[in-house]
Amino acid sequence: MLFDYVIVGGGSAGCVLARRLTDDGRTRVCLLEAGGTGSDITVRAQLGIAATVPGLIGHNNWQFQTTPQPGLNGREGYQPRGKCLGGSSAINASLYVRGHQNDYDDWADLGCSGWSWADVAPYFKKSENNQRGSDALHGGDGPLQVANQNAPHPISKAFVRAATELQIPANDDFNGPVQEGAGLYQVTHHHSGDRRGERCSAAAAYLVPVIDRANLSVLTKARVTGIDIEEGRAARVRFLQNGKPRQVEAAREIIVSAGALQSPQILMLSGIGPGHELERHGIPVKTDLPGVGQNLQDHLDVVLNFRSPDRSLVGLGASGLWNMAKAVKPFICNGTGLLTSPLAEAGAFVKSEPGLERPDLQMHFTIGILDNHGRTPHLGYGYSLHVCALRPHSAGEVFLLDGDPLSAPGIDMGYLTDERDMELMIKGARLARQVLASNVFDPYRGEEMYSRDVETDADWAAYIRQYADTIYHPVGTCKMGKDPMAVVDSRLRVHGVKGLRVVDASVMPRLIGGNTNAPTMMIAEKAADMIIKENAVG
Repeated sequence: MLFDYVIVGGGSAGCVLARRLTDDGRTRVCLLEAGGTGSDITVRAQLGIAATVPGLIGHNNWQFQTTPQPGLNGREGYQPRGKCLGGSSAINASLYVRGHQNDYDDWADLGCSGWSWADVAPYFKKSENNQRGSDALHGGDGPLQVANQNAPHPISKAFVRAATELQIPANDDFNGPVQEGAGLYQVTHHHSGDRRGERCSAAAAYLVPVIDRANLSVLTKARVTGIDIEEGRAARVRFLQNGKPRQVEAAREIIVSAGALQSPQILMLSGIGPGHELERHGIPVKTDLPGVGQNLQDHLDVVLNFRSPDRSLVGLGASGLWNMAKAVKPFICNGTGLLTSPLAEAGAFVKSEPGLERPDLQMHFTIGILDNHGRTPHLGYGYSLHVCALRPHSAGEVFLLDGDPLSAPGIDMGYLTDERDMELMIKGARLARQVLASNVFDPYRGEEMYSRDVETDADWAAYIRQYADTIYHPVGTCKMGKDPMAVVDSRLRVHGVKGLRVVDASVMPRLIGGNTNAPTMMIAEKAADMIIKENAVG
């Protein structure tokens, strides 16, 4: 089968590309997704993340494990990633956060021409259909519905009040002129139409409305095994579907959008990457690109968990089950209630020191106990506060465990390999405890779990090494730029290979200061615009 474009990966970036590249009605596009449709209730109902993220219902989640992390006492980390149309936007907390405007100016300063805030802001707006309407910073006509939470728990508002007691300003828009402050997150939920209150994943926003287009072919359960490079050009994609080998050819381009953990794996399986690494696994080297898989950055997150006597919080017990049962009717009838909660309802962007140019810490406040990504359950009720360092100095890598295309990628996050990250994490954890110590929490307060005896910096360092893990923002493994470790140029074309681009979070040269889903869709919006304009000229 011959198409103009073949997109590898139907996640947050792939869905955007499939929509935009087929808008003219003439361009033929094939979208390959390893998972299923992502249409089940655990995706549509936001609170389904309590089952999908920990892998209790695992068919939409790759459930990757990292290598043992020396910085985390040798523990293996957990990396849940979406495995269905919509990718990780189908299993995440749906928080709509762009990052700080200066983060994108940093990209431009690193040699990524065309990626400053002034360059990318129009694509954020193009993507967005904000419930609050359009203004200088927000869009009101895009495919991605961005909503206010319709039923935040009172404890989430209590978190904001507690933060303001510490002179953290209240902020009702983390994507407004100022990022700093505490407030309720906006979420990517449908705020109008028949699906009001449901998750608005990238698939729901971009792909589902156009999935019947004659010039779009969407293949699910299609596990890509490699890309054929012929005479320096990407020619076709090989994949397995229902156990049978298949292939599709691209007349113009192949676009890899499999995410920061799998895009570099696919490139390496195709002979594009560090030559010595490929040769070690018997893979013929097509293009020696040493940066493929390097520069892996992520937000390391530490959690303070508290038990609570308040049985209206999310928890395991008779009251919790009854609360869930009662929540079904308002969700089905009106798209409201507990099932629409992102769990991480409130948060804050704060500065660890006065006078910093921008916040360097982020908090997520959740209305339930979240221990080990929800994989360690506890009877009863509680709440938790997460804190992460926004611009880590530590970095890791993605590598091949072997030459088998069906193997998981090797993932070494490199957490806390730079001591500066630990220093900032300790400051963040101390600040988190200060917020939770407010008397605002007295009606909710129960036992402080795990961290109650932690006092000194050495105690906090030990606690972080024992309990910290990802907040799900891996990026950077196919970074754009001009330096010897760059994988793609500023137009996201793979160095040294014609007809091949990478479009997803892996191209970020540096991790942005915030959640990464909205920026990934922005990257795809901008990439689609570049691709369309290039082909219009050529």
